[in-house]
Amino acid sequence: MIDMKPEKLIDIISGNMLHLAGDDSLNLDTVIASDLMSDVLTLENEPDILVTGLANTQCIRTAEMADIPFVIIAKGKKVSQEIIDLAREGDIYLISTHLSIYKCCGLLYTHGIKDTF
Repeated sequence: MIDMKPEKLIDIISGNMLHLAGDDSLNLDTVIASDLMSDVLTLENEPDILVTGLANTQCIRTAEMADIPFVIIAKGKKVSQEIIDLAREGDIYLISTHLSIYKCCGLLYTHGIKDTF
C-alpha cells in the first residue's frame, strides 16, 4: 500500500481538486478505469480510485456503493456543481484532469498504483 497525500496525486495527473474529503493522507493501492459503472459494481476487489470520463452523478453514486473513496474525472469533462455536492455528501475525493483515461492510469501506474485485476 502507498501513503499518498491528495496534493501529490493532483500533481501527478495535473488535476484540479473539486472536493477534498476526510483525511489528507490516503492509503492508495489500486485503480479501476471505466465508463461502465455496472462493471465497477461487479468487481470482487474494491479499488481505491475510479478513473472515468463519465461526468454525471452516476459515477459518484457508483463510488459510494462500491466504497471507492477517490474519483478522477478525466478527458477535461466539465463537472457540474451537482456532482461536486454529491461527492461532498458521500465524503468522496473528486478530481478533474484534462488527461485521457489512458495517460492518467499510466501515470498512476508509474507511481505504484496497480490495476484491480
